[in-house]
Amino acid sequence: MRLCLAAVPAAALALLACTTGTPARPPTVSAPDSVAIRLAERRRIAQERLLNDWASLSRYRASNDSLPPPAPGENRVVYIGDSITESWAAFFPALFPGRPYVARGISSQTTPQILVRFRQDVVQLRPKVVVILAGTNDIAGNTGPSSPEMIEHNLASMAEIARANGIRVVLSSVLPAYDYPWKRGLDPAPKIVSLNDWMRRYAEGNGMVYLDYHSAMADARGGLRAELTSDGVHPNAAGYAVMAPLAEAAIARALSLPPRR
Repeated sequence: MRLCLAAVPAAALALLACTTGTPARPPTVSAPDSVAIRLAERRRIAQERLLNDWASLSRYRASNDSLPPPAPGENRVVYIGDSITESWAAFFPALFPGRPYVARGISSQTTPQILVRFRQDVVQLRPKVVVILAGTNDIAGNTGPSSPEMIEHNLASMAEIARANGIRVVLSSVLPAYDYPWKRGLDPAPKIVSLNDWMRRYAEGNGMVYLDYHSAMADARGGLRAELTSDGVHPNAAGYAVMAPLAEAAIARALSLPPRR
């Protein structure tokens, strides 16, 4: 008779070893099983975080509290967004040396989540300019289905909150993406182009600055150029090097505009 060791308690295994003279070994977990267990644990943690702090308000709370007010004459800029902004922060010292730039990106976030934390992570830091880069995770459906109008309304609300607090607004185009590695087959490229066209028109119609990364970074398919990314969605160092001067020029344009309320 063959025994399934995975179902035998440890005490029984020890007894089996004594009666057979063969050392009993505990059941092993195969590599695919261990990967599945790790992924399941990561999903559990992510789900728990969403339930307890959906917008991740706790992420930057301590950093915000410890950030001193802008010095007189300081042109503080807050970059807010998702993982693209979050990863960019590591390159700020090299790309923007000496600039009072503050990154407030959170991986995987969508525009409704960013809108919830906009007052805490932007307004309360009293910047002269906010650079908003968001929307691709909405198209990917990270927090459920989103219509174009839903994304547009959330971006417009962020811009309106900023303007009501005397903060100049830079609306950044969504970066090109031909497909999402974590959710294949959504055909995001034309959806991104359409959202960017709305952003450009909204910015022009409301005295804001539209920052066009897309034109400088797209390939013939509407995806992110291969040399600028490692996964087709997130920029690498070369990608951020393309983005930096475009952002600087947009910020300079925004600072030249009078604050409007």
